[in-house]
Amino acid sequence: MRHHLRLRRTAIAAVCLATAATAGLTACGSENGKDAAAEKGPFAGMSGGEIAEKAVDATSDASSLSIEGEVTDEASGLIALDMAMDTKGKCAGTMGMNKEGSIELIVPGKTVYMKYDEEFLRAQSKGEPKADVQAAVDMLAGRWAKTKATSADAKDIAGFCDLDVLLADFKGTRSAARRGGTTTVDGTPAIKLTESDGKTEYTLYVATKGKPYLLKVDTKKGGDGGKTESLTFGDYEKPVKATPPTGDVLDLDKL
Repeated sequence: MRHHLRLRRTAIAAVCLATAATAGLTACGSENGKDAAAEKGPFAGMSGGEIAEKAVDATSDASSLSIEGEVTDEASGLIALDMAMDTKGKCAGTMGMNKEGSIELIVPGKTVYMKYDEEFLRAQSKGEPKADVQAAVDMLAGRWAKTKATSADAKDIAGFCDLDVLLADFKGTRSAARRGGTTTVDGTPAIKLTESDGKTEYTLYVATKGKPYLLKVDTKKGGDGGKTESLTFGDYEKPVKATPPTGDVLDLDKL
């Protein structure tokens, strides 16, 4: 089971990194002073920093949301995820690393369900004895497995499926973001805010209609030649579809 335990921690890292990347946007702006507040239009009379802080407050107060996109971790590489989660501990979605396969994850409550594809299992088991890798593939690839959310290795996943825990670092943040123009994100009117931290540039999109939720965060590293990574936020206040899988489900607690 050594491979399986390591893969669970990979799933935890993916969710953590997605929120850490976004929380970092509002936690460490390097620009000095505030830009001029617009007298007309969305958020009239507010600076970019004030709008960003308002968006962070609204987002951290949401009872459910989804996160989709990519974020890079220096240790793990490129992590892609498409997850929905709520403050009751429910979550569901997929995640992958370095475009080498993916994990499906469903947490409806007291049980954690996981399904790995073969590519992901092999990629995460590089360097291990071939027999051990094949055993993990034979047992887990393309098959749902479950374990109690309170088990030693699953409780962290269950914890990070709790939106309150995930967005805890958003509270009380300060921003030096600057106002930009208006646009739309998946059909929702939004205002663009920009902020920088060294060579990393952030573009934040905040809803101008309804509550000022975060809609998207673009992160560009390394100046003009750097790659832009995006995280999109949506499905605010919508129920998380975390229906347990049926059929052949491997009970890891009985092994």
